[in-house]
Amino acid sequence: MRVFYSSASPFAAKVRMAASHCDLPFESVATDTMAEPAELLFANPLGKIPVVVLDDGMALYDSRVICDYFDKLTGGQLLPQGLEAFTRVKVIEACADGICDALILALYEERYRPEDKRHQPWVDKQMARADRGLAALEKMLPDLPEKLSTAHFAMASVLGWMSFRFKGKLEAERPALAAWIKAFPEKFPAFSQVGPRPA
Repeated sequence: MRVFYSSASPFAAKVRMAASHCDLPFESVATDTMAEPAELLFANPLGKIPVVVLDDGMALYDSRVICDYFDKLTGGQLLPQGLEAFTRVKVIEACADGICDALILALYEERYRPEDKRHQPWVDKQMARADRGLAALEKMLPDLPEKLSTAHFAMASVLGWMSFRFKGKLEAERPALAAWIKAFPEKFPAFSQVGPRPA
């Protein structure tokens, strides 16, 4: 199994953490999405990471699809089986992923648009979405199951990514989330190898 990734990508980190937790052997393929390499576009016509290419050549993309596949493949190592617990995990995962989406849009507006073409109301809207999501995520901390799940990996991905892309934001605004991500490597030691980190 091959995982196309970038070390800074929170969504790719989520997938690599899930694979590591499930003891699924994988080859990490460092990928520059801006260059749109042919191998990436062949696996995912959208040109986005993460992409997992299975041994039979089938390609999976979107981190939620990939993690759900890993869960099925390993007999439920990432998702609780009970309906209520399953639903809580998937809602936390969706919230964490949504925060990530909003922050990436805000970041890209400032990183890739010329200054005279940036639309500050758009950035403000995305940051407001992210801030509401972070407030909700903080309230959902007690809903996390004891056993590691896709909710844990989605949270660790976005919060770990924020630690270098939005340095100091969590500590200043969401101390409970800052404390959670600081302690997470104790629960999941592989975080230092497969978690998000600056490129």
